[in-house]
Amino acid sequence: MITSGHFMAPALRELNERERTILQAVVHLYILGGTPVGSRMLSTFLARTMPLSPATIRNTMADLELMGYITHPHTSAGRMPTDLGYRFYVDSLITAQPPDLKSGLQGADAAVADLLNVPRESVVRDASRILGSLSKHLAVVQIPTVREARVRRVEIVALSSERFVVIIDLDSERVRTVSLETRSAVAPDSVQEIARYLNERLYGRPLSDIFDLPVETPAVHLVEPSLLRLFVDQIGGIGNADEGATVHVSGATNLIAQPDADSPERLRSIIELIENEDVIVHLLGTSSTADGVSIRIGNEIPNVELHDYSLVTSTYRAGTARGTLGVIGPRRMDYGRMINIVQLMAGVLSRTFGHHTP
Repeated sequence: MITSGHFMAPALRELNERERTILQAVVHLYILGGTPVGSRMLSTFLARTMPLSPATIRNTMADLELMGYITHPHTSAGRMPTDLGYRFYVDSLITAQPPDLKSGLQGADAAVADLLNVPRESVVRDASRILGSLSKHLAVVQIPTVREARVRRVEIVALSSERFVVIIDLDSERVRTVSLETRSAVAPDSVQEIARYLNERLYGRPLSDIFDLPVETPAVHLVEPSLLRLFVDQIGGIGNADEGATVHVSGATNLIAQPDADSPERLRSIIELIENEDVIVHLLGTSSTADGVSIRIGNEIPNVELHDYSLVTSTYRAGTARGTLGVIGPRRMDYGRMINIVQLMAGVLSRTFGHHTP
C-alpha cells in the first residue's frame, strides 16, 4: 500500500487516456534526464505506443499545464512536472512491484546478507549505510521507540538498602536498565513487593502504560506511595529518554552531489537537515504509516527548506515496537525503485528483529 502526504488542490477534471499517457511520459523522461521535455521528444518516445504529432502533444501539454500538472521553467517549449504532476504519477501511474532482491537492485543480495549477519545492536546503523548505498540518496533509519515495546519481566537488584538497579526485559530481546537511589533505607520485603506489583501490572503491556499504574493502592501492602512513585517515574523515564534519541543518517554526499543542490541555499538546507536530528525525527514521525510506504513530494513536506525534495518512508517492527526508515532525494527521483528499496529494507529489518510480516 502506498500513501501520500497532504494533497494539493485537485485538478479540474479527470484525465483522459491521452493526457495520462503524456503526463506519465513527461514525468518519466524528466526523471531520466533532468531537463524539460519537449513535444518532439515525446512524439518520438511515444511513437510505438501512442503515435501523436508534436502539435497534438503540444495542445495536450497546454491542457495539462492549465490544470497544474506540468510547468515550463523558461520560454522553452519543454515541460517539467509540478508537485501535483509527481503526485498523480506516484498515485495513479506507477505500478510498484513487490520488493525482490532480483528486481534490478544491483548489489542488494550481498548488502542484505551482510545486514542479516551483523550484531543486532549495530544493525540499524548498518541498515542506514546499506540503504544509502542502494538508493544513492540520503538514508535515515530510526531505532524503534522503547515505550512501544511490551514488558516481559521487571527485576530489581539491590546494591544496598538505598541503591537499586531496575532491569526491564522487553520483547524482541531488548533489555533496559535504570539506576535509582532512595533517601532512606528500603526493606528487602518492600523491594520484592514493588517487583511483584510491577510484573503483575506490566506483563505483556507497552512500557508506556507504566504511567497509568496507581501508586496509592492496597495492592502494594508494604510500600509507601512516594516510594512506589519513585520507581514508576524512573522506569517510565526510560521510554521518554529513548524517544527519538537514535537516528542513523547515511549518504549525505549522495544528496550534496545532486545537480539540484548546486545553489548555496539548497546546500545550506541539506547541511542543516543532516546536523539536526530533531528535524529528521519529526519528518519520520509525520510521514510514517502503520503499513506500506508513505511518499511526500515537495510542498507536502512540512519543512519549507525541503520543498525541493521528496521523502519515501516505511515502517518496520522490532517485536511490538515500530521503527521508521526512509530516503530523502530530489523530486525527480526514481519513485518505483525507491519504493522497492524502502520496502525491501523494512522487511529485512523486521525479520532481523524477529517480527515476521505476512
